[in-house]
Amino acid sequence: MRVLVIGGMGGMGQGVSRDLIKQDKIEKVILGDINTDPGRMQDKLRASEKVSLIKIDVNDHHGMVSAIKEADVVINCAGPFYKTAVAVARAAVEAKVNYIDICDDYEAAEILFASDIDNAARAAGITVLTGMGSDPGTNNVIVKWFANKLDRVDEISLFWVVSIAELAGAAWDHSLHMTIGKIPQYLDGKLVYVEGGTGVETATFLEPLGACQVCYVGHPQPLTIPRYIKGVKRVVIKGALIPGWVDQLIKEQKDTGFLSKEPLDVKGTKVTPYDLTLKLWEAIPNNRDRGPQSSGLKVIVKGERDGKQVTYTADMAGRMAPGTGLPASIAALMLAAGDVTVKGVVAPEGCIDPEKFLTALLQRGARIHQTETITSMLTI
Repeated sequence: MRVLVIGGMGGMGQGVSRDLIKQDKIEKVILGDINTDPGRMQDKLRASEKVSLIKIDVNDHHGMVSAIKEADVVINCAGPFYKTAVAVARAAVEAKVNYIDICDDYEAAEILFASDIDNAARAAGITVLTGMGSDPGTNNVIVKWFANKLDRVDEISLFWVVSIAELAGAAWDHSLHMTIGKIPQYLDGKLVYVEGGTGVETATFLEPLGACQVCYVGHPQPLTIPRYIKGVKRVVIKGALIPGWVDQLIKEQKDTGFLSKEPLDVKGTKVTPYDLTLKLWEAIPNNRDRGPQSSGLKVIVKGERDGKQVTYTADMAGRMAPGTGLPASIAALMLAAGDVTVKGVVAPEGCIDPEKFLTALLQRGARIHQTETITSMLTI
């Protein structure tokens, strides 16, 4: 099996590739990136005979199609995905090659499900699996796992925190972008759009993270989960960057116009405040608290089973790159094994067998802390 990893020289792409090269079924891992400086490649990948490196520009459609045709599956790790996911998926469909991404931007998911890409992928007999990272990705599969244990699902809450000690490259763009403007949440049985960065509440994560304030962020799950878990009334996604000073500064930048995407005239030059602020975030954290080398996920699913109210929770904590890369690698292997049969555009909760996926994830060293709480009236 030959896998092309687009954005392969980034942290997430190399996280996917490190797992892929360990698998017997994988013959070749092709790292495709606009920056082909070999010095960026991690030692384990450089030492593997399975790994090769090619230059790919996601803005070069014909070049992407040609490169993708040489693979059995393409995994898109080139963020931010509101800029790249649709373009790469469209190239994969034209090449008639199965596609996986770790897209965490709701705008791309909206387009993928609503555009001609879905019909074209079905006609080509391929799968376009979007959002197969950690969030979205692993937590979507956990939601499905819990939902399968219930007669009815009422509410789903998804929380995450990421330490800026783990952020680099396009992750900063996504982190700023996801709080701008109106973003989707599924409330009272319908999709609504709320102001990003609002709805602040405290969520408790596994150590070393502890209690953190989280707020509404623009991720795809409120769009995708109700497609596959019928009858759910509430799907919310909230997240935060830690330490706390980071989100506070982002809020101030947003409130004062520094995240505006409307160009301003500065001494005869057009300057977009967002682009300038994004550039400054490369240096803003210098000499400040960057937080722990850890990120966290929390899943809460509430519903009914046998007439009793049941609440499931799942918590995970660990490094972001392997936590995001492992799910995409596992999904690629499941595709190759015939465990993913859905054609067209699909989210993880719509095509990934939870038990097979979670078994593979746990075998790779993941730890998931789960609880089940049952509430019922006293009967005699």
